[in-house]
Amino acid sequence: MAIFVLVHGAWGGAVIWRHVARALRDARHEVFAQSLTGLGERTHLLSRNVDLNCHIKDVLALIDYEDLDDIVLVGHSYGGMVVTGVADAVPDKVASLVYLDAFVPESGQALFDTIPPGMPRAAVVPGSEWLTAPLPVEAFGKPSNEALEYRKRKTGPHPTACFSQPLTFTGGIDRIRHKTYIYCNDPQPTTFTPFYERLKARPGWNVGTLPCTHMAPLDLPQDVVAMLLQAMPANP
Repeated sequence: MAIFVLVHGAWGGAVIWRHVARALRDARHEVFAQSLTGLGERTHLLSRNVDLNCHIKDVLALIDYEDLDDIVLVGHSYGGMVVTGVADAVPDKVASLVYLDAFVPESGQALFDTIPPGMPRAAVVPGSEWLTAPLPVEAFGKPSNEALEYRKRKTGPHPTACFSQPLTFTGGIDRIRHKTYIYCNDPQPTTFTPFYERLKARPGWNVGTLPCTHMAPLDLPQDVVAMLLQAMPANP
């Protein structure tokens, strides 16, 4: 049995992991998937004070409160920024680190710094520059009907500070031996292509691809589960 901590991306909440979490639990693994502050069912906590550091603290608090250890830490999309900060802070708690079509910053970078030229950039909410509006569904190729419904009903503005705040490493993340990048390549290239290209040549990384849009947890949940199980260390 493994312990999975699943961190969602921008604008939505933990409900995006619904199918993945159910399948992992059916396979007798323990799963924790929380919505980050100000997002999902926690939109009532949305404020100017919410930034990347706040979301990192959300996950650190979960790990501490639930007494979690030897976790498989998974970040999707913006969640890659969050799990990077978490893994750097508590590397001894992380058995495996997984990025699912996610941002993988270098030390000192903010999410905005990692977006390749020519790729879609979300716009701020007019009159509320501290909020960034969700990208249109067209930015994600042709996702499933369920993914389209998720974008329509389950997403909302995201604090801009989460994207503009840089993340500086302390060296902890370098101690994590099991790292995986899963790239969703339909269509391509995407915002996440450079991460895949960089990491597939980097020692110590395992990489894989999924033939779906960025909305993999809803488009191909069973395939996501299969790759997460492969990312488990031999002796978690």
